Amino acid sequence: MLKGFKNFLMQGDLIVIAVGLVVALAFSTLIKAFTDNVITPLINATGGGGAAAKGLGWTINGQRIDLGAFIAAIVYFIIFMAVVYFVLVVPYRAYMKKRGTTVFGDPAPTKECPSCLSGGLPLAATKCKFCGSDVPAAPSPA
Repeated sequence: MLKGFKNFLMQGDLIVIAVGLVVALAFSTLIKAFTDNVITPLINATGGGGAAAKGLGWTINGQRIDLGAFIAAIVYFIIFMAVVYFVLVVPYRAYMKKRGTTVFGDPAPTKECPSCLSGGLPLAATKCKFCGSDVPAAPSPA
């Protein structure tokens, strides 16, 4: 049972999805901070009203543009992504390398179909998967 759970957790797609979700959540925090502390006060300032707060920023027509909170969100984002990279991605990449699989690396080289101009064909392909025309062999790397 534990071996099956470990195999489930170490699937490449699951880790990629988890990292993508974490990045999206951290990025949403950054966007929320920008809108809450810069955009919303600018919009509110056009109508006037509101209480000013202290800290790094400006007060326009009683609305606070809290630049300090936005900079803090940027710092949080950078630190959070560094932690995700060094705690999740680097060890996972090393683990998968020991198993003989490359993850989070450069994509395999591809070629383009001369007939339909579709890209992403493997270098070894002899027929286009989109139009079915013959594709010349890719030159061997020197």
